Amino acid sequence: MDFAELEAVEGLRWPWHSWPPAPSAAASLVVPTAVLCSPLQHPTAPDLLPLLPYPPLRCATPSCAAALNPFSRVHHGSARWSCPFCGAAANPFPRRLAPDALPAELFPTHSSVEYALPPDPGAGPGPPALVFVLDAATAPAELAALKAEVRRVVQGLPEGVRVALVTFAASVWVHDLGFEGCARVVVINGERELDSDKIQELLGVQRSRYNKLAMPRSTEAQRFLLPVSECEFNITSAIEDLSSMSACPRGHRPLRATGSAISTAIALLEGCCSPSAGGRIMVFTSGPATVGPGLVVETDLGKAIRSHRDIFNGCAPLADKARDFYKKIAKRLTGHALVLDLFACSLDQVGAAELRYPIEVSGGLMVHSESFESEQFKSCLKHVFKREGIDYLNMNFNATIEVVASKEVKICGALGPCISLRRKNSSVSEKEIGEGGTNYWKTSTLNSKTCIAFYFRVDCSRNAEPPTVFFIQFMTRYRHGDGGYRLRVTTVARRWAAPRSPEIAAGFDQEAAAAVMARLAVHRAETYHVRDVIRWLDKMLIRFTAKFGNYVPEDPSTFRLSTNFSLYPQFIYYLRRSQFIDVFNSSPDETAFFRLMLNREGVVGSLIMIQPTLFQYSFDGPPIPVLLDVSSISPDVILLFDSYFYIVIHYGSKIAHWRKLGYHKDPNHENLRKLLEAPELDAEALMVDRFPVPKLIKCDQHGSQARFLLARLNPSVTQKTQLSEGSQVIFTDDVSLQVFIEHLQELAVQG
Repeated sequence: MDFAELEAVEGLRWPWHSWPPAPSAAASLVVPTAVLCSPLQHPTAPDLLPLLPYPPLRCATPSCAAALNPFSRVHHGSARWSCPFCGAAANPFPRRLAPDALPAELFPTHSSVEYALPPDPGAGPGPPALVFVLDAATAPAELAALKAEVRRVVQGLPEGVRVALVTFAASVWVHDLGFEGCARVVVINGERELDSDKIQELLGVQRSRYNKLAMPRSTEAQRFLLPVSECEFNITSAIEDLSSMSACPRGHRPLRATGSAISTAIALLEGCCSPSAGGRIMVFTSGPATVGPGLVVETDLGKAIRSHRDIFNGCAPLADKARDFYKKIAKRLTGHALVLDLFACSLDQVGAAELRYPIEVSGGLMVHSESFESEQFKSCLKHVFKREGIDYLNMNFNATIEVVASKEVKICGALGPCISLRRKNSSVSEKEIGEGGTNYWKTSTLNSKTCIAFYFRVDCSRNAEPPTVFFIQFMTRYRHGDGGYRLRVTTVARRWAAPRSPEIAAGFDQEAAAAVMARLAVHRAETYHVRDVIRWLDKMLIRFTAKFGNYVPEDPSTFRLSTNFSLYPQFIYYLRRSQFIDVFNSSPDETAFFRLMLNREGVVGSLIMIQPTLFQYSFDGPPIPVLLDVSSISPDVILLFDSYFYIVIHYGSKIAHWRKLGYHKDPNHENLRKLLEAPELDAEALMVDRFPVPKLIKCDQHGSQARFLLARLNPSVTQKTQLSEGSQVIFTDDVSLQVFIEHLQELAVQG
């Protein structure tokens, strides 16, 4: 079974493609019965996803409401269709459709269809809004680079897009883009936590009342939020006139009211937009919040910003208060279909750990870079606003995801960029995982690569014989970039299998299993100590290998795993050592960024994060994949290492020496020139479609930058092992993969 090909059709990855009907048997699988869903995945061929110009037929049973799908049975004589989920057979079917003129949603090849829904009268006029929130407490050179990039973005926006500008330092400035003659701003105290109504009162904006024609009764509220075509000169001038306010007393940090600025931007959109129109709040900052709500550190440089140890020991009171504040921010964002993005360009922490929750549940972006002048930041910003051949923003807003399942399947929850709407029906399990207690989730934005993990529990009645198959349907409603509303419906079926059936083992997808377990481990790491999470992963792996391994009890030498299970222990080994679990040498901001990205990435991207790829370039032939092991380092080869967040080109000592001598510039050494070029071209190809754009690091063997590679390699050669001449050594106390597997075998065969 080719799981990747199946994913290209369905947009889903299943750790288990067959489920046992008994709850105890399902629990004994160790890896949860889950589905990794990419709701808006681009189809590999246009005909695989038809766009239908009418609303869907829904099941009349209120607790079901599933959409018509290929598994529905249509009775043309009585003009009725039966629902495969709840069994209701009295759903009306249009009589105008002849038996030989089936609608697209009944075609077996169309597991996914998309409906163009009628306009939403409450959506309000025009495209979504963008609010640029700029940190004026940025150093002059950095601020100049930031202003240049934001101006470039504004100039490239479609004319109808509405924009607003908020800047902040110790206070918050909301720029009046509709005022002619001179610059006009409304200044708001950054130290006070004001509610939305009070901020709107200070700005002179009130919630727009939309009439039947979906037009605002008054345009007075639109002074701060205007289409680019009407305010491009004013917003460009305001950005150009922005001066740095980074000056501060010696030994102190600049004053930044980041939390107040975000709250003000939300209040502005709450007052000027309808609740379902959608919008983005893009925060650009170069330091932590030091005043007002959401502050994470005091201005005195003698008081360090919180570390992982401080947070775990309960010694970070500012961080706790900031998290409480940003939880309220998250509710306001999702309630108004707003997205929060953070572009943090600083060598120090900026408070991203506290901001992670509102960014994640709204589906926003988080970008970490060292400088606003870096190519990484510029490339990321270009990527956000990239649109090819369309006259609207390539962004979707105001998405809801509804899951309908057979009565034998209960929904536990979801892990990913979404928030539970706490709407229950009979399919919702009492056990909650992540955002649970519902079959209905919301996120302010979705793109084609967003992936959410949904966790399920088997709940078959012991007395009743389960059917041979079960069904799950995902219904994703969202506002398309062109302003119209769409509903994508994906319906799939899988088989029930006896607990000891070979069908269960044959349908195991070890890559999807690793991604599902990684999200669970990260979720546990939010409340448990790192050592406890690693201990839990080890316990789960031992149970898993003991169940699915072939061995003679008490004899480790006989232990074997079949091919579709063999890589799973290796994935868990690298997950234990990854930056998602092992937070040593990472700041809370870095950890928050890594975990946020893992929670939204699909299986392929997640696997690269967990177990990076390593390719070897040599004179012997084309590039080849090699083991992620220190033994792969050699003086006469180049290695291309991809960990998703950064790409390393590692030159062996001989290659580096020849390059420094300039041999590649000599026409007689054409092969060396081509060898040096090959990994650079492949690295550029890897960076094209990835977001955030990874950092490219070029390093030589034994150089200081080589640590980015050495930190992720399997330490098969350390200071404790017997060394061979010329071999690379990693100085560490970590066990190697081989030792880890040997210990795993010993524990698994103990029964």
